[in-house]
Amino acid sequence: MFNKILIANRGEIAVRIIRACHELGVPAVAVYSEVDKTAMHVREADEAYCIGPAAPTESYLNGKIIIETAHKAGCCAIHPGYGFLAENADFAAEVTASGLVFIGSSPESIRLLGNKVESRKAMTAAGIPVIPGMREGLSLDDKNLMKEAERIGFPVLVKAASGGGGKGMRVVDDPADLKSSIEAARREAKAAFGDETVFIERYLVEPRHIEFQIFGDAHGNRIHMFERECSIQRRHQKIIEETPSPALDDDLRLRMGETAVQVAEAADYWNAGTVEFLLDKDRNYYFLEVNTRIQVEHPVTEMTLGIDLVREQILVAAGRELSWSQNNLTQRGHAIECRIYAEDAAANFLPAAGPVHLMKEPRGLGIRFDSGVESGDEVSVHYDPIIAKLVAHAEDRESAIRKARMALDDTVILGLTTNIEFLKAVLDQQPFLEGMTHTGFIPEHLPAWKPPEPDDENLDLALALASLPSERKFVPTGESGSVIPEPWQEIGRWEIGSGGAR
Repeated sequence: MFNKILIANRGEIAVRIIRACHELGVPAVAVYSEVDKTAMHVREADEAYCIGPAAPTESYLNGKIIIETAHKAGCCAIHPGYGFLAENADFAAEVTASGLVFIGSSPESIRLLGNKVESRKAMTAAGIPVIPGMREGLSLDDKNLMKEAERIGFPVLVKAASGGGGKGMRVVDDPADLKSSIEAARREAKAAFGDETVFIERYLVEPRHIEFQIFGDAHGNRIHMFERECSIQRRHQKIIEETPSPALDDDLRLRMGETAVQVAEAADYWNAGTVEFLLDKDRNYYFLEVNTRIQVEHPVTEMTLGIDLVREQILVAAGRELSWSQNNLTQRGHAIECRIYAEDAAANFLPAAGPVHLMKEPRGLGIRFDSGVESGDEVSVHYDPIIAKLVAHAEDRESAIRKARMALDDTVILGLTTNIEFLKAVLDQQPFLEGMTHTGFIPEHLPAWKPPEPDDENLDLALALASLPSERKFVPTGESGSVIPEPWQEIGRWEIGSGGAR
């Protein structure tokens, strides 16, 4: 086992990896930018090192300084999490060349699968069904992109060749908008991934987004860990995920799972990854891409299988064989994940950075809350505004939805705007309750959503709290010896829960 692991990331995924390291008895080293010096992942790590200014290109995307820091701290492995350098094949190769272990797949597999153009070619050669798109052998200049869009037929999708997370993507319905969409996608791809290459493929109308968790080891063992339905998206980025998918029956699940393993074999893939498919209205599925890393939504798989995927990543990277075979994996119950963001859902999901004056996590059997912030922290303008992932697990889908809805009611985050009310609205939609989801669900069912007006009592409480200092000060109650935050002493006796403030 590794003597010490550096986590090349921040936020909730860094905290998640640190805890997996600690469960294995391995010290965890954090890195942080100047604005993250008091962040939760820094506080929870055994050691922490500043790697530069706030701008990601000067800190979390600076592979050279991260590798140097790992050697300085005496680490023998680096876990990249997701985002930043997690799918950067050059970084993985540099980590390996420096004598460290990259906790992920090989640089060769990441390079092949990380470029969506090259991965399409490889999957076509392996007989994997792919979405109709550009012909092979064409240069990806604007002239060819526009010609191929006309040949494929509108609507088309302009798509970044590198990276993921919905960045560098534009749906184009009107040929008149194609040129500007290509330019916008190039700019966004360049800023997010350092690669402005984009390509064109057919845009499927109202497909479902179904992904399969895959895992492999260096001994040639490869399995899938069932699917996740990720069709609820805003701006091509997932916000609610669940497993099992209500769209799959046993036969389709078996066929898609076998195809996912074939994808892993075609790419000689090992460690954790995700094979993403689009499922059309006629139940035809098409290979979309492979995310060569742990996914944001991995907790729903963990909850239904009772396993720790991050722990397994570390064990496999250390040379162990997979802990399971395909035949001894069985899903139990249903799990739903809601991503909680600091954003204004009523203003086209604009990020809403700021201080977290008070954060109260939901509790209960089958409730999991993965977070990278707590009361007194601040959500920075410099990074993705995800605050937490709320996961509910129950015996069936209906119960899991009800439990997730109650847990959102019990989640309190004061000091900044979040999407919690919007997530509730999605879960309340009758088509969602019936499992009738697709990637255009939000614009179809919630095109002009507005948050409910707060009642006066809750608003007064929020304003009072927001006016108080955010430092974590606690004073005794004077009764049982327990402690309560100082703001409650100044305001009076208040309680917050699904029934509101009182």
